Amino acid sequence: EPALIMKAALPRVLFIESVHPILDERLRENGFECDHLYTASRQEILSKLHEYTGVVIRSRIAIDEEFIHHGKKLRFIARSGSGLENIDTACAHEQDIAVFNSPEGNSDAVGEHVTGMLLTLMNRLHLANQEVKQGAWRREENRGSEISGKTVALIGYGNMGSATARKLSGFGCRIIAYDKYVPHTEDAFTTLVPLETVWREADIVSLHLPLTEETRYFANQEFFRRFEKPIFFVNTARGKNTDTAALVEAMLAGKVKGACLDVLEYEKASLEGLETSQFPAPLSWLMQSDRALITPHVAGWTAESYIKLSSVLADKILAWWAMVTD
Repeated sequence: EPALIMKAALPRVLFIESVHPILDERLRENGFECDHLYTASRQEILSKLHEYTGVVIRSRIAIDEEFIHHGKKLRFIARSGSGLENIDTACAHEQDIAVFNSPEGNSDAVGEHVTGMLLTLMNRLHLANQEVKQGAWRREENRGSEISGKTVALIGYGNMGSATARKLSGFGCRIIAYDKYVPHTEDAFTTLVPLETVWREADIVSLHLPLTEETRYFANQEFFRRFEKPIFFVNTARGKNTDTAALVEAMLAGKVKGACLDVLEYEKASLEGLETSQFPAPLSWLMQSDRALITPHVAGWTAESYIKLSSVLADKILAWWAMVTD
């Protein structure tokens, strides 16, 4: 049971990064004080943290043990987004601090982005567009491949995986999913299967995993080698779910026909840009390949999801607050 919090205590929330203003507005409407330190350094934030009941973050600062122990009054941490890899959730729970995220807010955006990337890559839309604009009219070279009739395998079947299944369900494809932590049952869109079935039957594979020690480099050399058919590979989850060198090796070997990557192994921890100014060899190869479609970690980054991410967090924080102050 969450610790009861005195109603008399005025809840103060520190926004470390900018999110849609609807979260600030709804918290203020319900008696919260909200402050913003968008550009403050980690040390500046730590020096003020003892004043706050909650913090709102995205990705720029690690919420580690040191951070949590500076938050003497901290009762909740709210992340606008789905992944929690930058939060020491175990330490937070030990300190009786609630942790909120909002994968429900951008799951539709991710599902649409996966669909769009697949349609673009499989039908060479990005290449054909450039060729025509440059005066070339190559029809046979731009003959596409359909999603219809393919077996699509989703690795991870939480909010993002299930939203992607809903989006793809109208394409006449068979959708299977593997998730170690979801019971092997069926829903209206997907049949959950063992990983061995994915390796045997998949034509298209899309990752929808959190980043944990268990899922780091889940798509590695052995993973790609096990597929019995050449696949199209999609990663809109986290860059370090995929071993880039292994992916390139699989593409060169014909095991992977094409890759749709919204995330890269070499991203900064803040998700803003790449860690190195000099691309590693695998990334350089992907950058020059017609068989790789790469976007800058924007699968869940739509005008609509910007609002929904904050609305979902507001719903969760306010419901929790009503419960612990009842």
